[in-house]
Amino acid sequence: MWRWLPLSLGAVLMFAALPAGAVEDTFILPEAGERHAALASLSDQVLAAHARLQVTLTDSNLAHLRVTAGHSSDAVASIEAMIEQARGDGDETRAQRWMPYLVYARAALADGAPGSAYAEAFRAVFEPLDDLQAQRTASWFVADAPRARETLAGSLAALQGRTEVSLEEALDLARRQAFVEVFEASATLSPALIAQDESRRYLIDDQVLIRTPSGATLSAVVVRGREAVAAQPAAMLFTIYTDPVANRAIALRAASRGYIGVVVDARGKRLSEDDIRPYETEADDATAAIEWIAAQPWSDGRVGMYGGSYSGFAAWAATKRMPAALRTIVPYVAAIPGLGLPMENNVFLSANYAWPFFVAGSRLLETETYSDRARWQALPEAWYSSGRAYREIDQVDGTPNPWLQRWLSHPSYDAYWQAMVPQGDEYARIDIPVLTITGYYDDGQISALHFFNEHLRHRPDAEHYLLIGPYDHFGAQASSKQQSLRGYAIDPSAQFDTEEVTFEWLDHVLRGAARPQLLRDRVNYQLMGADEWRHIASLGADVTVTDFFLSGHAAEGLHLRQEAPPGRAWLTQHVDLADRSTRQHGYYPDPIVLERLESGSGFAFASAPFEAATDVVGTFSGELMVRTNKQDFDFSVSLYEVRPDGSAMQLSYYVGRASYAHDMSRRQRLVPGEWTSLPFARTRMTGRRMPAGSRLLAVVDVLKDPMHQVNMGTGGDVSDESVADAGAPLRVEWRNDSVLRVPLRAAEP
Repeated sequence: MWRWLPLSLGAVLMFAALPAGAVEDTFILPEAGERHAALASLSDQVLAAHARLQVTLTDSNLAHLRVTAGHSSDAVASIEAMIEQARGDGDETRAQRWMPYLVYARAALADGAPGSAYAEAFRAVFEPLDDLQAQRTASWFVADAPRARETLAGSLAALQGRTEVSLEEALDLARRQAFVEVFEASATLSPALIAQDESRRYLIDDQVLIRTPSGATLSAVVVRGREAVAAQPAAMLFTIYTDPVANRAIALRAASRGYIGVVVDARGKRLSEDDIRPYETEADDATAAIEWIAAQPWSDGRVGMYGGSYSGFAAWAATKRMPAALRTIVPYVAAIPGLGLPMENNVFLSANYAWPFFVAGSRLLETETYSDRARWQALPEAWYSSGRAYREIDQVDGTPNPWLQRWLSHPSYDAYWQAMVPQGDEYARIDIPVLTITGYYDDGQISALHFFNEHLRHRPDAEHYLLIGPYDHFGAQASSKQQSLRGYAIDPSAQFDTEEVTFEWLDHVLRGAARPQLLRDRVNYQLMGADEWRHIASLGADVTVTDFFLSGHAAEGLHLRQEAPPGRAWLTQHVDLADRSTRQHGYYPDPIVLERLESGSGFAFASAPFEAATDVVGTFSGELMVRTNKQDFDFSVSLYEVRPDGSAMQLSYYVGRASYAHDMSRRQRLVPGEWTSLPFARTRMTGRRMPAGSRLLAVVDVLKDPMHQVNMGTGGDVSDESVADAGAPLRVEWRNDSVLRVPLRAAEP
């Protein structure tokens, strides 16, 4: 018999027995002593009260208490019962969650050394599992045990001086102690056992080198099932995020589903000795990797690409060349360099500043540097306060940032950026099925939607599906979505497993399986506030685009009116660009839900309350009529729902540079003193049911803050402008025939 944490004498347990059937509200907290012995004693109290029918416990309560108390035989019985129940309910995930506890409890029953007992219990659990079940189960054996121990210590410290605890507190302590015991054992013993199990199932080669036609070298990990007889299709992920452990796991998960799992490192990463070149060579390199895979004897000549963010970009980059072996792509939150980052609508974003240090600083990842949050949070503020040109921000930091400097030399969406992903008629050649996944609050959503819209614009019959809901950049890629996103509690129906849908899609395209259930039509969106999914043939298919004009006077209130203004009028805004003690309206949706939208800079235009529940579905756009005293300025338009109780929820936003409003690739400076139109359309999609009484509110403002370049309006390169170039304060006149176009529809019952 063994326990992972030794049970010492600790405190002596003494308590008075209660009559059978009486409810026990509190339990004696043993005196200070060895932690595990004390919590075992406390767990014994609760179990004894349960046996006397004085407290009611759930099956999971019993499992945690029995593990902590050292009642291993009873713990095994309760855990096995829960696993059987979960499988009976069709909830395999719940069953897998308890496997580390089952292995630990079974090992505690066995005689012999802890290591051999644990190994025997582990193999008994894993050997009957198929490859996919084993992969999913293994993921539950990984947890942050040191952090759990610290949390438990904090809970105990908070009880210092107490002699009694409530049932709820006792159960919480037992749960935390059981977690620590199970996963400290797992951290020590399970990695080698998992590796042995994987070696039994798969052929794993993490030393693969792929030579490209241009002479560059890419490294990759390739995982194949040992039992596979026939050639198989490959599921390939191309990444610049070179984490050997994580990427090996990705390839293993693909292999567990019957594919050749391949993860390819970008040029210059891991085993490659070439220069690291973010974004610049992915079209050629991803194509070379696909063609190499197709030529291998274990390949059936078909490759599906998938992955999020940079990997989503790389999948689209491959379609610029359209290698014959590429049969489908599943990009999530895919980036478009030059359109969505490191600049958005021609405005460079400080949020991307540290990224080159992370991915281009070494063959792996510069995690320590990238994780220096204090440095990266302080830098934009320091630069902004300094008044220096944006090109000098790395001098403020004290470390050269050559990739930022390279990108700043391309302020237009020019040939440099356009060479990275498909353009124009190149989309017409993309004749493979595509599944795009993104989120309403994904920072890069405009890139994902640009790919979607351009593909269908140039190839209207494309088999391209969109899956979108209330997720941010990371949530859209995750198997389990955050229940609360920046203050917004997502509807229960919004939950889905991105990896599961990905492989359902690959099975659909490459194996003839049914299409994933969520994809009932081309556009599939979760309607926030209605707790349901909607499925439509195209963006804008079931809405009416409603024009709202920016009307009113500052003294009398500003309105979004559907009637065109009877005469011309305008609002005047003055912004001192040299004054770094102030900043303009913060458009970024963090938090998404505000108790009240504070008045600030810019102009806020509100619609009349909607008489009935109304859905906002799609992207808003518009055309601003402006006159200014400078040759350029940057601006933002933020769209909110203001609820009857006065709280506000951000729906979408736009940021951009006035001189590129008509064409991102060609600058057209403004003529001071002359009216000009600024059309804008690259906004973020939303899907929201607004209850009766809600209003729309739009905030129009000049863009000036630490998280962006500051455009001084000289007409020169904005990256070279400093406060010395500010001159007279910026004056912008916003005319009342400016219009916002919002996709609305009456809510269906």
